Amino acid sequence: MITPVIMAGGSGTRLWPLSRAGHPKQFLSLNGDKTMLQQTAERLSDLPTTEAITICNEEHRFFVAEQLREIDALGKIILEPVGRNTAPAIALAALAEKENDPLLLILAADHVIADQMAFSDAVMKAVPLAEAGKLVTFGILPTEPHTGYGYIETSASIADAYEVSSFKEKPDADMAAQYVADGSYYWNSGMFLFKASTVLTQLKAYRADIYDACERAFSIVSSDLDFIRIDREAFAACPNDSIDYAVMERTKDAVVVPLDAGWNDIGSWSSIWDLVEKDDAGNVAFGDAILIDTKNSLVRTDDKLLALLGLDNVVVVSTKDAVLVANKDHVQDARMIASQLKKEGRSEWAHHREVYRPWGKYDSVDHGDRYQVKRITVKPGGKLSVQMHHHRAEHWVVVSGSAKVTIGDKTFLLAENESTYIPVGEVHALENAAQLPLEIIEIQTGSYLGEDDIVRLEDRYGRATKRPVVDNY
Repeated sequence: MITPVIMAGGSGTRLWPLSRAGHPKQFLSLNGDKTMLQQTAERLSDLPTTEAITICNEEHRFFVAEQLREIDALGKIILEPVGRNTAPAIALAALAEKENDPLLLILAADHVIADQMAFSDAVMKAVPLAEAGKLVTFGILPTEPHTGYGYIETSASIADAYEVSSFKEKPDADMAAQYVADGSYYWNSGMFLFKASTVLTQLKAYRADIYDACERAFSIVSSDLDFIRIDREAFAACPNDSIDYAVMERTKDAVVVPLDAGWNDIGSWSSIWDLVEKDDAGNVAFGDAILIDTKNSLVRTDDKLLALLGLDNVVVVSTKDAVLVANKDHVQDARMIASQLKKEGRSEWAHHREVYRPWGKYDSVDHGDRYQVKRITVKPGGKLSVQMHHHRAEHWVVVSGSAKVTIGDKTFLLAENESTYIPVGEVHALENAAQLPLEIIEIQTGSYLGEDDIVRLEDRYGRATKRPVVDNY
């Protein structure tokens, strides 16, 4: 059997301002109704697989659990306390399945594959090779001399695959053209198939430091709700390296199975423009947009009318708190904007104005010197942590639904158009015990309104308690 391993880390900063560190592209719906993570999980339906293992950053754990639960594909979720690239992540999955020793199908959670049948066929062709001890990577048949991908050079054929001669870094335009003209090069997809024991043996041979660190980290495992937690200190000491550098470029057992299935890694806004059907002027528009005398452009707006006039080859993306305007040929550099925002300590690199939590979401509608207004939506059964604030008071007004409110030693219900007041320093909690979403307006007032003025006392989602927190509610 095949055990899928879905790699759901990464920040997707080249798709800023829609993709951000706190809500990256794999958890967004970019080319359909489902998120990219959900599409990846559903892509496995034609294959003989066991339940999947998803590996993600600790801060994204509730995105993963909720989105996989929505499509009945929860499986195992291993939390990385810190990011350490693909070699340690794959080592964790292999150690988790060491006893059963299945074939591990390594997939990224942020790829698009248009032809699912071709994908499944390629995986099944790779199975006998992986069972024979080969480390199989899937090479994408190039459609153009792309400079944004690494390349795999092939040599002799072996069954339905080719031996790997070498891996090439992302080339310049001239070298990419030579690779494509040569005919023996494939794009490096970052997808693999191998036995758990094979990759562990090879990792131990070539990067024993990574193997040892991961083994130590996995020797102390605990379960937390839907999640598998490893030892933080041991994993933090693990070297940072990709599976390509750690193993694939060193082993003599690497083979590549060609894959021609409409693959795209959605690496930038121009990738989305390439994927989506365009109008007669070559434009792609998402949301409320008017395009006049404009061509070959992509527009996306979440909350306001966008009007473009007399433009060519541009990307305009508007979210509630930021707007990107770029030449389509330069959108790969959107990550530079995210880096600059991070350097300046601005929140827009990491979070949207609308922030998701395991209980629902909140939207920071307005703020001033001594006040802040938020719209809070609590899903059925959701409950914000029991908490208190040292510097701010709060007013809650129920817009729709029914709220179960605790303030001090009193618990009571609030219906639509009813409100309550939480004084500074009072312990309080908000819960939706009804069957419909609860929406309230929260008005904060006080001398300090920072999110680190939250002391979480109790939390049903296992988040840190009894100390100031910075992850809101």
